[in-house]
Amino acid sequence: MIAYVKGKIAYIEDLTVVIDVNGVGYAINVSASTIGRLPSQDSDNNDNEVQLFTYLQITDTGQTLHGFLSQEEYRLFLKLISISGVGAKVASGILGALSPSEIITAILADNAMTLSKAPGVGKKTAQRIVLELKDKVQCSELPLETSQGSLSPQDGKHDAMEALLALGYGRSEAMQAILEVTEDGMGANTIIRLALKKL
Repeated sequence: MIAYVKGKIAYIEDLTVVIDVNGVGYAINVSASTIGRLPSQDSDNNDNEVQLFTYLQITDTGQTLHGFLSQEEYRLFLKLISISGVGAKVASGILGALSPSEIITAILADNAMTLSKAPGVGKKTAQRIVLELKDKVQCSELPLETSQGSLSPQDGKHDAMEALLALGYGRSEAMQAILEVTEDGMGANTIIRLALKKL
């Protein structure tokens, strides 16, 4: 198993990046989002070294390496391809169209429509992703900053979510209520009080 590949970017072609590791070029499939975040591929630049966490896909037609800039993306990719009908290409398309934060938030909030915006993801596939992963992703998997605000373990929203779950509310409805009522600087108690009014 190849856990990661670290080396200089030799060249990029479409959604494949070739990384030179001591004279050996590894062709690695990546998402459109990853392509946009890679350093310059100028071979004279010492700053173009990159490390990609990798997943080796073995099929009847050959072997393919898929690469990710963070372990968070890698773990989410594994969860996505575990779902029937979601292959590596579709999973990469989702990660290319949406950030891990947006994907996790959509799953927790039972928002299949957001996932269906990714290429190759129809309404039924998006609903299947939400259904099968809503119990497999946690609020704590969200990074410090998300497009809809922070939901880190040190944040009031995280504590509010834990409290609402303990009160017996469903994960998706609790998440939706918290995101709707929270404003910057709110403490957990205020978020819980306002969320309970929504619920």
